[in-house]
Amino acid sequence: MNVDNRLQGVFSIERRAKIGTGTTARRVAQSALYYAQEVDDEIILLQGLNTKHVPFGEVEEITKDQLLADYLPMPQLFKEVVGNLRKVQKSVARGDKFRKRGETFTAEYEYANALNLDEQNVRANFGIGLCLLARDETDKARKVFDRIIQIDSAFGQDHKHLFNEYGIALRKKKLIGQAVDYYRRALDLAVDDENLWYNLARAQFEREDWAKCGEAVSRCLDLDPAHPEGKKLLEYLTGKGLV
Repeated sequence: MNVDNRLQGVFSIERRAKIGTGTTARRVAQSALYYAQEVDDEIILLQGLNTKHVPFGEVEEITKDQLLADYLPMPQLFKEVVGNLRKVQKSVARGDKFRKRGETFTAEYEYANALNLDEQNVRANFGIGLCLLARDETDKARKVFDRIIQIDSAFGQDHKHLFNEYGIALRKKKLIGQAVDYYRRALDLAVDDENLWYNLARAQFEREDWAKCGEAVSRCLDLDPAHPEGKKLLEYLTGKGLV
């Protein structure tokens, strides 16, 4: 289907995979579904569909020629996929609205509706985690945390505001171990982000692990010697003889 003269649709590709070993080994055909969007001349963004027919996971970039040569259009699924995408987006938007009003139970319900279709939706996972933290339901919040920390896209620039809000909420609720793991996970993906090093230092400060706090704030200042909060923290640590 073309939207604003740009290609958009659902496509499938069949790949052959080897299963079994030795004399029982054989090759079988496996079909995979993808949601494709043309974003620039000849450039297609391709994302796999989950079992609920919602795009999820990593986005791959291919050319339009590759798409048309190797993939089979599945127009009968396009309406369902777009409809599911809209359901997820609307549920998340409603969840955000209720959460900002402080109506955390209603917000959680909306986020859960989104996660029912797309369990890796970043905004819904962050949103439900923030609702649980706001209500001091830390056991449930830990389960959401375990899910978030496995989603690479949760730590990307697109979700930086939510990422920061969630990290602050973990610290305020004294879930310091989770906060440390959270910032370390983010640093796995963005090791040169001085603000992440500062946030890790703050979490280690709350933990009273002065050595690791000093290491983290030093990394922050190596990347940005003028970082104001980092400078204040290091001055405090050295002034108190903690590092």
